[in-house]
Amino acid sequence: MFKFQKILIAPEDTLEHAINILHEGGYRIALVVDEYGKLLGTLTDGDIRRALINKLIMKSPVRLIMNSKPTTVNNKVSNKDILDLMSAQGLVHMPIIDKNGSLCGLETLQHLIEIPKRDNPVFLMAGGFGTRLHPLTKDVPKPLLKISGKPILETIIEQFKMYGFHNFYISTHFKSEQIKNYFKNGESHNINITYLHENVPLGTAGSLGLLEKNKLPNLPLIVMNGDLLTKVDFNELLSYHEKIGGDATMCVREDSFQVPYGVVKAKSHQVISIEEKPVYKFFVNAGIYVLDKSILDDIDGSSYLDMPNLLEKKIKSGKINMFPLHEYWLDIGRMEQFEQAQQDSKKLFR
Repeated sequence: MFKFQKILIAPEDTLEHAINILHEGGYRIALVVDEYGKLLGTLTDGDIRRALINKLIMKSPVRLIMNSKPTTVNNKVSNKDILDLMSAQGLVHMPIIDKNGSLCGLETLQHLIEIPKRDNPVFLMAGGFGTRLHPLTKDVPKPLLKISGKPILETIIEQFKMYGFHNFYISTHFKSEQIKNYFKNGESHNINITYLHENVPLGTAGSLGLLEKNKLPNLPLIVMNGDLLTKVDFNELLSYHEKIGGDATMCVREDSFQVPYGVVKAKSHQVISIEEKPVYKFFVNAGIYVLDKSILDDIDGSSYLDMPNLLEKKIKSGKINMFPLHEYWLDIGRMEQFEQAQQDSKKLFR
């Protein structure tokens, strides 16, 4: 998304001023906003040409010629969906607004098509038994269960590809051959896949010790459970990790729990207060991590180790950050989540 401040104009600005903004801005569009930053319309080369054809003078206000009903998208919409919409409607610009109509940014077709390549390794954990989804996972590993006709793991890989990631590692155990036979070396998906097989389950962090560290680039790696659906911007996640520093960044989700009773607070035998059915909010682990390469030194590749245990150790000696997710996220652990994913994917993962 571009910094759009230099292409902003007011509705009473002149046609002459708008032409200068178009030339200087370099985006072939100007965005018309009110004093509070609310998007009122857009102005393009075509609008200018039509104004000249209609013989409007250079002192005419742009409100007379702007497109007052431009196609826009909400700032929660993914780049893929923006690109799909722009392609369907033949657009080369897309203003981004929030729920109040205030301008947040601008996407262009050129920017969306030219995806920068990311050499950061992506480590996907796909070795679990998926017992909570029996009988679906009796003969099929959970990452290959289909959501709207496509394996969960394939949807995850496609989300990473959208942001330029191409170097994937997949840890396997249960029904590993099915996963390898489906994705092979990744060539059909224009990516590279290296498989790491767990002879015995090593936990959500233990299999990281199977990586050949000397063959990894000196870059942070993203680790993700192979049974998640999310619309998180992985580039934004990496940028956050690199900017804030530390050994690891854990993605978290805000969750809440309502106590179904009145909660009594007391001091000794005396009741101090009664709070009826309070709601407690907290952050939960979202199963997505960014790890500095150095953190792999603490994993031997033969001992069982879960990611929370690894990070607990690092909290004492290093710096662990959290990245709160506001984007769509779903852990497909039980049948109700699997059914929910079938519904959600129709709109979010096409």
